[in-house]
Amino acid sequence: MPELSEEELDALVEEATVDAYNDDEQLSGFAVMIEDNLEMPFETTVLGVMVTVNGITQTESGIIADCARDGQHQAISVLDLPLPVPPPKGAEWIAAYRHWAGRSNLAAGDLRLLYFAWPAGSPVAAKTKSTP
Repeated sequence: MPELSEEELDALVEEATVDAYNDDEQLSGFAVMIEDNLEMPFETTVLGVMVTVNGITQTESGIIADCARDGQHQAISVLDLPLPVPPPKGAEWIAAYRHWAGRSNLAAGDLRLLYFAWPAGSPVAAKTKSTP
């Protein structure tokens, strides 16, 4: 999937939130669009481990992906879920949700970049090697 333009993302956001009057209703709109359009299950890599995304669920804090491996399940925010390359059909709705939430698209492996991007002095940064 080629990267979507700002205008394309804005159009998807408008489509998902057209009848929503507050943030909770807008979140519900994105959950419906992702559930209806994202081709699942699909495989992706999370922290170097291949997992299967079986479905999504809306919670009070956002939209969560059910990731599974070897019978174990882990909920991961769709905002933080690395997508495989190429992404599954319907992934444009995840891009629109991230755009609405103020996040950029994350491709497989980008969590490593986020891990090293923690501010100095944070608990995570203290466990990593800094590079100037």
